[in-house]
Amino acid sequence: MSRSSAPARSGTVLVVEDEPGIVDFLERGLRAHGFTVSSALDGVTGTEKALQEDVDLVVLDMMLPGRSGLEVLATLREQKPTLPVIVLTARGEVEHRVSGLDAGAVDYLTKPFSLNELAARIRAQLRVAAQASATVLRGSDIEANLLTREVRRDGELVRLSTTEFELLVYLLRNRGHVLSREQILRAVWGYDYDPGTNVVDVYVGYLRRKLGTRDDPTPIFTVRAVGYRLGGAT
Repeated sequence: MSRSSAPARSGTVLVVEDEPGIVDFLERGLRAHGFTVSSALDGVTGTEKALQEDVDLVVLDMMLPGRSGLEVLATLREQKPTLPVIVLTARGEVEHRVSGLDAGAVDYLTKPFSLNELAARIRAQLRVAAQASATVLRGSDIEANLLTREVRRDGELVRLSTTEFELLVYLLRNRGHVLSREQILRAVWGYDYDPGTNVVDVYVGYLRRKLGTRDDPTPIFTVRAVGYRLGGAT
């Protein structure tokens, strides 16, 4: 990509990874996608940079010298709880992915991974973070208050369970965008996609029934072979 055609800066990403080759690859690639990139080769330096620098998101390897990825996560959750962290794990390290998500990571990728996918996930998490300060989310005549956890459609109060509410919030924060079942499962339930489960479809059905009527169905659309979208496409 030429310098003149590079996209505008869209956030500062800190890469904490102990393999210099991967760091160089990520620095070059993420900058080409328009991000400002900082890096650290160990957990101690990574923690210091994440706490001291103006960082919008951290890409964190789980296996680090100095301090482990879990230790870094624990410190960030305590001192910068709203800073989104995407963890990197080696293929087959399921326990590290689960531990990372349980410790507060917002997403994960398994090595080797696509740079385009990482960039897309970073952009998605930065959008969510930008909206996190809002106390009320609105879209398609639906309103969700994040403080009172009240939901209304066209002014009418709708009672939702905790999981239904979290699913609706995720759909509202990504309204107009098609979300795969894997993305929804990871964001709402916090674990990887299991092709044998239909829990996402079941809860989307709950939302449709509670928020809609025969004359005014809920605007949650099924995108065949992909997933779901709330509201019109953007």
